[in-house]
Amino acid sequence: MRTTTLAAFFSLALVLPCFANDDWPQFRGPTQQGHSDSTGVPLKWSETQGVVFKTPIPGEGWSSPVVMGDQVWMTTATQGGKSLRAVCVDRNHGKIVHDVEVFALSKLDPKNDFNSYASPTPVLEPGRVYVSFGNYGNACLDAKTGRPIWKSQELKLDHKEGPGSSPIIYRNLFILHCDGTDAQYVAALDKETGKLAWRTDRRTDYGGKPGDLRKAYDIPLIIPGAGGAGDRMISVAAYRVFCYDPADGRETGSLAIPGFSVVPRPVYGDGVVYVCTGYMQSELWAVKTDANANMNDANVLWKTKQGVPFKPSIILAGPRLYMVSDNGIARCLDAKTGEQVWQKRLEGKYTASPVCAEGRVYFSSEQGLTTVIATDPEAKQAEVLAENELEGRFMASPAIAGKSMFLRTDKNLYRIDR
Repeated sequence: MRTTTLAAFFSLALVLPCFANDDWPQFRGPTQQGHSDSTGVPLKWSETQGVVFKTPIPGEGWSSPVVMGDQVWMTTATQGGKSLRAVCVDRNHGKIVHDVEVFALSKLDPKNDFNSYASPTPVLEPGRVYVSFGNYGNACLDAKTGRPIWKSQELKLDHKEGPGSSPIIYRNLFILHCDGTDAQYVAALDKETGKLAWRTDRRTDYGGKPGDLRKAYDIPLIIPGAGGAGDRMISVAAYRVFCYDPADGRETGSLAIPGFSVVPRPVYGDGVVYVCTGYMQSELWAVKTDANANMNDANVLWKTKQGVPFKPSIILAGPRLYMVSDNGIARCLDAKTGEQVWQKRLEGKYTASPVCAEGRVYFSSEQGLTTVIATDPEAKQAEVLAENELEGRFMASPAIAGKSMFLRTDKNLYRIDR
């Protein structure tokens, strides 16, 4: 497979997609990076304040809610994981309108007790719902009826810890990372038929590392092309970050990084991609993406090891980065230099990725607490605007659609309004 230097990888300028504030169609929303342009988003809530509905969701699933039109979709697993299901809740009144068994399994592979069998987040398009259960299968459902349009169990891998990578939709393609202990590749299915469109094996020299150190759970990030450049897909795997042409899977560049079992999705802005490198050697790298740059360490603007999350993704808001470590240390960094602006201890532990709206970042803990912090670009210390507690655990990340927040705990889906 032909590869090039970073000239192809990083000859890009940021052009964020236009997004409507009424939908949240995929993991981390319409921008892929956790931002909403909504106004009137709730700041404070509790079990007795701001709750429009609280709907129990059967089974166990850590997939995040996604929203389009009057529907809120997520996945779950019942019967101990043997029934893999897609659930649709009416956005207005909270009634479950679809509870569809997508795959029925007779045998389950082991997973980490911390994970679920329904952790990948669905993707929505008008009239369609795309769901992934990793090694157990992928599917497209009719959003109106819940009936399958296609199912595929072609993309096989050994997750070891259970499924984690969420799919994306790019033009006519359903794209998924498949980084297991036994195989590591990126693949695209035709979104109309579910048939394999392309598959690209990871070009990584693992140096004899065992399969357990080759896995990853990241989600690709599409960077729209500008100035005649084509779109590019940033794809973080164990020990290497790749760039691909999402149309055909052609690798256009890569850069060695430390770490494996990568979970946080990368973010991008002002010609720089920010990548968390995963477990064991958790670092945050800022990599320049200007035209004519080369794929080497000279493109790395800065690195930091302090407080980099293993699981939650980060937020880029204006000139600053916001993140929370798994053990609850929130940090604000200068995006240009990587220098820490402030840090603050938050209560609890963190898996869910933060979201940002109206100059605020929302951090949701595994203990059910959401801490809201201002994204003031001049602030020298954290300004906590609210602390909001609900029953249950936050393993799923929030969705913001219209003036509402949709929060999934381990037991319930909440709609929160002002």
